[in-house]
Amino acid sequence: MQSALNLPATTPRRRLPSLRALALVAAALIAAPLLSVAFNVFTPGTAGTWQHLLSTVLPDYVVATLWLCAGVGTGVAALGVGAAWLVTRHEFPGRSTFEWALLLPLAMPAYVMAYAYTDLLQFVGPVQGWLRETFGWRRGDYWFPDVRSLGGAVVMFSLVLYPYVYMLARTAFMERAGGMIEVGRTLGLSPFQAFCRLSLPLARPAIAGGVALALMETLADYGTVSYFAVQTFTTGIYRAWFSLGDRTAAAQLAMVLLGFVILVLALERLSRGGSRFADSTLRSRGVVRVPLQGPRAVLALLACALPLAGGFLLPAGVMLHMALTEGDAQWGTRFFTLAGNSVLVAGATALLATALALLIAYAARVDKSATTRWAHRVAGLGYALPGSVIAVGVLIPVTQLDHALAAMLRGFGIDAGLLLTGTIAALVYACVVRYLTAALQAMDAGLARITPRMEQAARTLGHTPAQTLWRVHLPLLRGSAMTAGLLVFIDVMKELPATLVMRPFNFDTLATQAYTLASDERLAEASTSALAIVAVGLVPMVVLCRHIVRGTR
Repeated sequence: MQSALNLPATTPRRRLPSLRALALVAAALIAAPLLSVAFNVFTPGTAGTWQHLLSTVLPDYVVATLWLCAGVGTGVAALGVGAAWLVTRHEFPGRSTFEWALLLPLAMPAYVMAYAYTDLLQFVGPVQGWLRETFGWRRGDYWFPDVRSLGGAVVMFSLVLYPYVYMLARTAFMERAGGMIEVGRTLGLSPFQAFCRLSLPLARPAIAGGVALALMETLADYGTVSYFAVQTFTTGIYRAWFSLGDRTAAAQLAMVLLGFVILVLALERLSRGGSRFADSTLRSRGVVRVPLQGPRAVLALLACALPLAGGFLLPAGVMLHMALTEGDAQWGTRFFTLAGNSVLVAGATALLATALALLIAYAARVDKSATTRWAHRVAGLGYALPGSVIAVGVLIPVTQLDHALAAMLRGFGIDAGLLLTGTIAALVYACVVRYLTAALQAMDAGLARITPRMEQAARTLGHTPAQTLWRVHLPLLRGSAMTAGLLVFIDVMKELPATLVMRPFNFDTLATQAYTLASDERLAEASTSALAIVAVGLVPMVVLCRHIVRGTR
């Protein structure tokens, strides 16, 4: 009995400092690119570059970025909220299928959609060709909207990013709107009045969060805006880096772009204000759907079918048709080399991000200090940073470190070349910084489902935190770890901005190949690479969509 009572006192207590130190090191590596960009803002650059940008293209960058954000924010809110309201509050043919299928555009990269619609809607494309053949028109006889424009970019982003709003708004309508809407109807409110005066205010925080996510993705995009010749901060960063050769100007533009991201996040917080909403009717899960018949059912079906068709079915069909009819001259060894490169980068990133996420999430669980809590928050900042900002922030210090290592090794008679930027190491680092947030959220959710009593039982048996993690938590976290790795893998397969900047010489991926070929107007050859990117994310996306739908019913 004496030894049993003294057992907790003999439990090792050297667990927290080492775990806290590892979490701090991981968070410092994530924060390093942002600090690098901020530091280089104040470094003198090429004479006159910033003044040239300020007097020529910078105002265009600001105006185009603001219009793009305003258009995309309006588009994703209208599509996402409308679709969510229809599938949660109404019953019509195909509703159960649309409930999960409306999330499928998330598997379609925006730049792939841009390539598909350009081929479909350009002057020599099938749509305008059919119009000229049918009505006997010639060039100049009719007006047709130019898809490669700011308006076209707004439509592309709205179609591919509305699922962010749809997913969060649908959950809000399911969890908060049911009982209150019924009470409102008994007080004489029409369905539209109940939507405007009850459902919409209740779902406002969720809608604002979805719009913020969509806008961050819009600001981070490079492939679509570059292909459509829309002058945003992202295209300006690449122009300053590659065309003007001024890293300081690129860093300064990156900080301004980061300011736009911070503004989006601040507006999202501001839109919530001090409002707090709760449904005390205890009927949040029992949503009663209004059956629609006749013309109303047809309109509801079309309202859900149009964003799904425009955001996934039509562009995927166009790319598949090009791949089957025109073919890819580079299909074969070259294609499989590109696929191997993509899988290599995505796989390495997924493994590292999952391991770091597990370390940081577990440290935050067992160590409640402010230091570890801040390390956890800093590690989750990467997703809010555009890939171009991270690429600039990583490449500047890593290049300097690479040259220093090469010089040191030459002193020993070893010519190792560039160990970091000459390989995929720097690219993997940039992708880990960008997508660690997705893995961290999955690991946090997995750990939250494990009762603390398991840790307490392991401690009383004399296990250290590392032993507890290895023997107790890790077997229970296999599902969460696989989910985290899968999410990161899919995101990295689609990643374009960071890959274009960070890739080693003569190293291409499916994403860079699709972008390069499309930029050269070789859309048919780009179709196979684009379809492969979509296919990689499609099956996991279907599984994830159905899981989300089942989890909120």
